Amino acid sequence: MSATHASPPVLLLDAAQIAALMPVADAIPVMSDMFAALAREQIHLPLRQIIRPPEALGAKGLLGMMPAFLGSEASGLPVYGAKVGTFFPGNSALGRDPHQGCVLLMSGETGELLAVMNAAEITGIRTAAVTGLATRLLARHDASRLALIGAGHQAHWHLAALAAARPLQHVRVASRSLATAQAFVEKEQPNYDFRLEAAESVEAAVCDADIVTTVTNSTDPVLQAGWIAPGTHVNLVGSSTPRHREADTMLMARAQLFVDRRESTVNESGDYLAAAAEGRIGPEDLLAELGDLVIRSHPGRTDTESVTLFKSLGMGAQDVALAAALYQRAQAANTGVRAAI
Repeated sequence: MSATHASPPVLLLDAAQIAALMPVADAIPVMSDMFAALAREQIHLPLRQIIRPPEALGAKGLLGMMPAFLGSEASGLPVYGAKVGTFFPGNSALGRDPHQGCVLLMSGETGELLAVMNAAEITGIRTAAVTGLATRLLARHDASRLALIGAGHQAHWHLAALAAARPLQHVRVASRSLATAQAFVEKEQPNYDFRLEAAESVEAAVCDADIVTTVTNSTDPVLQAGWIAPGTHVNLVGSSTPRHREADTMLMARAQLFVDRRESTVNESGDYLAAAAEGRIGPEDLLAELGDLVIRSHPGRTDTESVTLFKSLGMGAQDVALAAALYQRAQAANTGVRAAI
């Protein structure tokens, strides 16, 4: 009778360990490789499942499950993985990240559990890295003025990613209150040699920006088409459900639209769904997925005057790809806690 082999110890990584192992700038090429693999059909990616209990039950947030399988071409080792996470918008007012949960990584060869990692840090890093990647691919090469709309948890990671994507010279930050924007500027300014400035309004922040990035929880548009100058690149990041919007219909209709994944966009993006319901855009207006730009099957921006817009929703493959890269880095550096479970 053959002996049963014990499973390997499980790697546990907390937020601080993840941040030390994977600076946002390092995550941009990881996301580029992941999108290339997705475009080449080397990743299996079901739609996320969202569990939203009735408000009558007293639920304050929602639970999302985002699974994926990445072949060895996509991640260096074949892996199953899933992010099991919650989204609690009210956490921001408590000084806590709205995103909570864990990312699970399993061997694609034996199915054994390899790692459990902090989901909030992975979500922040990978989301910002994708925005940085989209900006590298779509913003004008001379883009140097950024408008960052939203000063919550995502803003920190996004500023780092956008600074890695383009040689920024000036950043205006707008938030629901001027005080919040000013506090963010004061905290982040020592980390950068370009100027950060708090703006009194979103319109004032975006008036002469080359890059506009929104990281809000808004259910109503915070951007209007008339505020956006020709040649601007826009990243819509904060809205990730059909009920949330950050851009008005006119901006969605005016811009050249690029997405992380078409299937997710037409099912989950409030920005897309609202404009589509008004008859202003349809699936044919989604010009390309980010992976198409990475593998150069679509040219992306073709002139300096068009407004390009990237709608980010996020997907489980991003979390799993980053977790796989973190697992390999942690193994090489002998970092993290290992536990038999």
